[in-house]
Amino acid sequence: MPLNKLRNIGIAAHIDAGKTTVTERILFFSGTNRKMGEVHDGAATMDFMQQEQERGITIASAAITCAWKGHQINLIDTPGHVDFTIEVERSLRVIDGMVAVFCAVGGVEPQSETVWNQADRYRVPRFAFINKMDRTGADFPAVVAQMNKYLDANAVPFHLPMGAEEHFKGIIDIIFRKAYMFQEMEQIETEIPEEYKQKTEEARAWAVEKLAEFNDEIMDLFMEDKPVSPELMKKALRESTLKLLITPVFCGAAYKNKGVQMLLDSVVDYLPSPVDVGAVTGTDLDDPEKLHTCHPSPKEPFSALAFKLIHDPFVGQQTFTRIFSGTLRSGMQVYNSTKGKHERVGRIFRIHAKDREEIAEAGPGDIVALIGMKVTKTGDTLCSDEHRLLLENIHIPPSVIELKINPAKRADQSKLGEALHKLAMEDPSFNVRFDDETEETIIAGMGELHLEIIVDRLRTEFKVDAVVGEPAVAFRETITSEVETNYKHSKQTGGKGQFAHVLMRMEPNEGKGYEFIEKIKGGNIPAEYIPSVNKGILKTLERGVMAGYPVVDVKVVLLDGSFHPVDSSDMAFQTCASIGFKQGFMKADPVLLEPMMKVEVNTPDEYIGDVVGNLNRRRGKIEAMRRYRKGSQKVNAFVPLMEMFGYATQLRNISSGRANYSMEFFKYTPLPKLLQEEVLKKIADEKKAAK
Repeated sequence: MPLNKLRNIGIAAHIDAGKTTVTERILFFSGTNRKMGEVHDGAATMDFMQQEQERGITIASAAITCAWKGHQINLIDTPGHVDFTIEVERSLRVIDGMVAVFCAVGGVEPQSETVWNQADRYRVPRFAFINKMDRTGADFPAVVAQMNKYLDANAVPFHLPMGAEEHFKGIIDIIFRKAYMFQEMEQIETEIPEEYKQKTEEARAWAVEKLAEFNDEIMDLFMEDKPVSPELMKKALRESTLKLLITPVFCGAAYKNKGVQMLLDSVVDYLPSPVDVGAVTGTDLDDPEKLHTCHPSPKEPFSALAFKLIHDPFVGQQTFTRIFSGTLRSGMQVYNSTKGKHERVGRIFRIHAKDREEIAEAGPGDIVALIGMKVTKTGDTLCSDEHRLLLENIHIPPSVIELKINPAKRADQSKLGEALHKLAMEDPSFNVRFDDETEETIIAGMGELHLEIIVDRLRTEFKVDAVVGEPAVAFRETITSEVETNYKHSKQTGGKGQFAHVLMRMEPNEGKGYEFIEKIKGGNIPAEYIPSVNKGILKTLERGVMAGYPVVDVKVVLLDGSFHPVDSSDMAFQTCASIGFKQGFMKADPVLLEPMMKVEVNTPDEYIGDVVGNLNRRRGKIEAMRRYRKGSQKVNAFVPLMEMFGYATQLRNISSGRANYSMEFFKYTPLPKLLQEEVLKKIADEKKAAK
């Protein structure tokens, strides 16, 4: 398959915009599936995890290969629920183009904005598909207007719906001035009905005017009032879509099989191939200042990015990988530059949802599953030994919510540990830690639904029944003032003693994470022990100092110290740095940080007062209120996560079930002093009780 005939695309949208149904139809019409799966029957091809079928939502993005008009399309389905943001992030990192699906009734919803901004960050070319045109309340022009107002999308319609709601009967392609009706599975081309002719010409003139801004040839014809050919329009539209200057808008009703073939044509016509995307750049491992570019050619050195791990009961762990350059063959040895280790590739699979096809080699632009990888995780770069480079990693948001978890049967303790380890390997936004003091396992994730699914998967996939505690906030610890800490660690045991001495300065480092700088004068601490100091601090950061929560945003400057030629060791310096750090931390006005969430509530006008009042009582700060649709408003606020437990039920009660909300992590902020004392007291009491 020539590279310019390949499309790597993702389908992204707000929850319930009909993303998975669109995917199912694409697979059906492209001949990948013999029959259609339905989300509401729990039989969608892409949602093959049991949890996805039960809930009717997509959790894990699956990569599937299908074909359309001589092109190969690799399709990555992404979830719409904000708890699975990481799934969207990692998919965007490896796709070349995106189909943004909007509901013709719901329009631009909170999660559509999140996904849109993520796609902007990775500069992914995209077009919009307005789905559910047959639903009551469908309003095509309103959704286009919302895209321009809230997403700054420069959205231009290239389809015109004929009718809406139950009268939605077809679609007009304004470039070619053709109308299409749909019967059962068939798309029938007809003349444009009389009542739509003028509308079509107006829409076409508007599209030509927009394209003229980015294409000189069209601009000249436009100025001279000459007709613009469909071929020229298509060429100009492709160019401006690839450069992210225009978002073309198409429409349909996927569930009723209307507009799906036209959607597939648009994928082939307007979304980029690996050739259009061009070279990918990575940092040279030996010289971080130097950049390497890898062109999408099988003759270039090999480079790829692992973007997802799935544990498969039949073949074990599958590592989903996007190849950017070079050729990968089964049995080949590759270098994992993120981990600094070699890996041998076992088998290579191309995935068709549940089915897999083994292939001997894969080239640029391919998205394949690798079997037999030992150390490779999400976000790792794989490359050839001669050409070592590091590709940009995947942004992983912090986990904000925690649960205590124990096996129902004591005998299952090691089984639980193994299962949690596998799940944490698959999902980088899910963390597991063991609290030595209370001897409890604590899991942390992006939200209540995220952890609920994890616990569910433990039961169904790994056959481990677990007892879970109440969800709690995952706090962080940090310091607010600068201190110097001077600690000498000296221990004499029967044989060899332990000696280490460290003087360091600790400073707040807001928003920049942990930094370690060494300014040792004249070899007072030998060079081989300096990494030991850093290691000792890193271990302490994980375990926390005040209350066992991870420490963030601290800069440590190693100033001085001393050593003993016999008694100093790696372990002695680790211990010394750890104790010195803890002592300094408690003197540097430590605080607990709590996750602040960005909350968006859509509510009918009559409940706005109650909704705002309720958010204020939850320590919320109202950021904006705006008219959302006739008779309803959108409220944007920042609210601490600890105040949001049980919010869904309360919002239902306040608004008689008519308001809805979404929330996502915004940033960590200091906890008010009184609350901090309460939280610390509660933790101390729990630890006493556990003993």
